[in-house]
Amino acid sequence: MRPTIPDGNEMLIDERRHHILSKMQQEGRVLVSELSDALGISRITIRKDLDYLESKGMVRRTHGGAIPPQGSILQDLSFREKEKKQFKEKQRIAKAAAALVEEGTCVLLDSGTTTTAIAQELKRFSQLTVITNAVNIAAELSGTDFEVIITGGTLRKNSFSLVGPQAEDMFREVHADILFLGVDGFDTTIGVMTPNMLESRVNRAMVKCATRVVAVCDSTKFGHRSLALIVPPTSIHAVITDDQIRDEDVEALKASGIEVIIA
Repeated sequence: MRPTIPDGNEMLIDERRHHILSKMQQEGRVLVSELSDALGISRITIRKDLDYLESKGMVRRTHGGAIPPQGSILQDLSFREKEKKQFKEKQRIAKAAAALVEEGTCVLLDSGTTTTAIAQELKRFSQLTVITNAVNIAAELSGTDFEVIITGGTLRKNSFSLVGPQAEDMFREVHADILFLGVDGFDTTIGVMTPNMLESRVNRAMVKCATRVVAVCDSTKFGHRSLALIVPPTSIHAVITDDQIRDEDVEALKASGIEVIIA
């Protein structure tokens, strides 16, 4: 059984703030509205708590809530760790991505939890060609009638992806109608990033062989920098994200000519 959360008015301030941090660690973010409803206290009080936690470097405030402070640019979480974060948002992003696909087209999917969710959504189609460097996505689609093409390369167990010269060479010989690119960080000035250099090279090759490049990332990825740049914002045609993205990030994306799709 899940432990009972005391009424917000009965909790000490430190207990409440500890609860906020625990929830953020579990879910990857917290929302003012959800905390207010769950704890039975005003949104003003929750905002004050978040402001205090931000002043101590424990959270980073976002529109409507907060996310963990920006960590090391070298951080490379495992697939299973990422899978637990922003699960609902990834499902909505996946549905919006599938809506951009037409029967009979060639879809390129890189590795990642969001692109895996997209692969699951694509199963409702009858005829697609899917190219991927993710062994788990290839396995996910093995029961379909799709033509599934997987690259060669060296397996990165952390992400179930294939990287290296063999993977890069593959993308010099193919063409895709649309690429769904999952990213670990999106700086609206610099571009999309990943913590792994080999992964960034394969992703860059993917971008070059696709007619349309769509970055798929939840709002927590914006303002976050990672080790290796994949491509600058000018190489991205559209972004699918959730409704917690900050207004300034939306404006910056649109200023770069990027279509913003809110899932």
